[in-house]
Amino acid sequence: MELRTLRYFVAVAEELHFGRAATRLHMSQPPLSRAIKQLETDIGALLFTRSPAGVTLTPAGAVLLDEARALLGHADRVRERVSAAAGAASLTVGILGDSTDPGVTRLAAAYRRNHPRVDIRIRDTDLTDPTCGLRAGLVDVALTRAPFDETSLTVRELRTDPVGVVLRTDDPLAGRDRLRLADLADRRWFQFPKGADPIWQSYWNGGEPREGPVVRVVQECLQAVLWNGTVGLAPLGHDLPVELAVVPLIDMPPSRVVTVWNEGDANPLIRSFNEIATAAYRR
Repeated sequence: MELRTLRYFVAVAEELHFGRAATRLHMSQPPLSRAIKQLETDIGALLFTRSPAGVTLTPAGAVLLDEARALLGHADRVRERVSAAAGAASLTVGILGDSTDPGVTRLAAAYRRNHPRVDIRIRDTDLTDPTCGLRAGLVDVALTRAPFDETSLTVRELRTDPVGVVLRTDDPLAGRDRLRLADLADRRWFQFPKGADPIWQSYWNGGEPREGPVVRVVQECLQAVLWNGTVGLAPLGHDLPVELAVVPLIDMPPSRVVTVWNEGDANPLIRSFNEIATAAYRR
């Protein structure tokens, strides 16, 4: 019974859907299904009850889930101890976004519980690079928002958030229940600094070339709205100053919260970070 197969099993057991589990594992569904069937053959018991709507755990599957989680956790701790013997284990995490997001809070608490001896280093970044310095080797893994250029990177989606337009409360559009991008065609938008990822810039400009002041951090975006009446976009659900209002954009694609790391990086601390992040953001 290989650890890799147990990780496959845990993913299916937590997602209760082979398609979602395959996406989470960054693999196609057929080899995942074959691996689970082989595991059932090796154990000599059905682990899942399958139906068109998904799967449910059998009693044997529920027992294996508890044991598999314990075994995988032990394997991760063994790797950490070996790494610690070779030198202090550390993980540098780049963060772009709201650090008060409940998902971030749950992720931080869960990662500390699972890896108490790992030195976690946080690099907060500006809006120029949505990968938080990943390509430059400044971080091991980033917690950020897509879209951006994903060349040579691996991306895992954690959550999607609807997007709204941030306006001053005295703006004529601030009292609307919803808006379309076309309603903002004649307005000034904030811009990111020169050299920013063009896919990233295009998304936050609603897919069109715009003109407006350059901003580098989230607070500068809000100040541009307050002082200049600039149009700003933001995920819904974030607290704003009382002088600002946010109106949902009904034709804007949602903002994706993701983890991202360099393609092929097999660091077990990164793998564990992604697995814990997936569980933290699922709640």
